Amino acid sequence: MDGCAQMCKCFLILFNILFALVGLGLVALGMWLRFGAETRGFFDIDLHTTQFNIGVMVLVVTGVLMLLVAIIGDCGACNNSKPALGVFSGLLTVLIIIEITAGVMAFMWSDRVSDELVNFYATIYAQYLNTRSPAQAVTLELFNNAFDCCGVGGPIEMFVRDTCPKGSFLQKLMYSSCPSVIKDVFHSNAPLVLGGFLGTAGIMVSPSGALQRSHSDILKYST
Repeated sequence: MDGCAQMCKCFLILFNILFALVGLGLVALGMWLRFGAETRGFFDIDLHTTQFNIGVMVLVVTGVLMLLVAIIGDCGACNNSKPALGVFSGLLTVLIIIEITAGVMAFMWSDRVSDELVNFYATIYAQYLNTRSPAQAVTLELFNNAFDCCGVGGPIEMFVRDTCPKGSFLQKLMYSSCPSVIKDVFHSNAPLVLGGFLGTAGIMVSPSGALQRSHSDILKYST
């Protein structure tokens, strides 16, 4: 095998190792979002959570596919297997299509998802005022720290301030309401999310280029 084919082979192996780690991270994130104590309320509260369910499903399915693609790609590169590299290229194309579709969906659904997050936060907040449940406190703290906000507008009860981002007493009184911050964040960052998905899809194209470049060199050693 000449130097060019050897370099492409090493690139594919390293790419697939990183690909597998990212896929494992996506699966772990999806499982945490679905079953984590802080986020289980997304699915337990009676809201229209179709987008949440689809989002988690896309994360898990994409992560599993990335793991599968990485394993097949490494096997094909290490063993110079033409069928394995063909399957790798096909699955990678499917993943690229999924990434582009997910990015477009996330962009189109940003307003709807922000509305549901606002409803979810308001529901948790109202329930926490009555129950003071530790699980709801964790969820509020997660939102408050993620969006650097606290409360739903107006005076914030003393025990709710414990879930606000860390700061002085005066800072806790001056935090913006979470419903308005959540809407602003989704509205301003929707194009960035779309760009992130499209950028990821672009990165996935690189091993396809390596396969095409070294096709005649790597695959001729297949058995």
